[in-house]
Amino acid sequence: MKIKIIPIVSDMKSLIINEIFYSIQGESLNTGQPTVFVRLTGCPLRCNYCDTEYAFNEGRKIIFDDIFKIIDDYKCKNITITGGEPLAQKNIHQFMQKLCDSKYIVSIETSNALDIKLIDNRVTIILDIKTPGSKEHNKNLSDNYKFLKKKDQIKFVICNIEDYEWSKAYIEEYKLTTICTILFSPSSNEMNPQMLAEKMLSDRINARLQLQIHKYIWGNIRGK
Repeated sequence: MKIKIIPIVSDMKSLIINEIFYSIQGESLNTGQPTVFVRLTGCPLRCNYCDTEYAFNEGRKIIFDDIFKIIDDYKCKNITITGGEPLAQKNIHQFMQKLCDSKYIVSIETSNALDIKLIDNRVTIILDIKTPGSKEHNKNLSDNYKFLKKKDQIKFVICNIEDYEWSKAYIEEYKLTTICTILFSPSSNEMNPQMLAEKMLSDRINARLQLQIHKYIWGNIRGK
């Protein structure tokens, strides 16, 4: 009698992970919430103000099952996918779908340089539109804006007054305030937060000031 062997099937899809850590969300509309961050390796951009250059090349391949084991141990439902540029890895869409199916509350921090149309509708998108101060503003994809949902967020990192004025004009050109919430974030050690706040108040701009509170708590420490 021939015995039929049924193989044990495991999800062997993987991502190249730079780090997974548990911290306080320092940005976005979820500021202050305990969150598990999954930082992916790799980024096609080289923004002037980047504070995670270590994620450009450093990382290791981890299969989905093992990523979930790490995440599950934190007993936290808020997950933020970040980078680098997480959309640069082809398996990210399936991974986010799997997270959502597992009842996690998922957000993704992504540059505006790659197509967002395949992102699961259950995922909150924080789209970082690049300003001239980043030196990468020519990579912005305006086609992405039609795929944004009301719960999503658009972020501008403001490096100087020129960036501020450019962002105001850009918001008006693409009618971004009709799409979702706009965030203005002063670039660390470049744009004075008080000056930015006063400009926003003076202009009565329809945007929210965002400070990176994790840096106020821990400084620019990796994994925080």
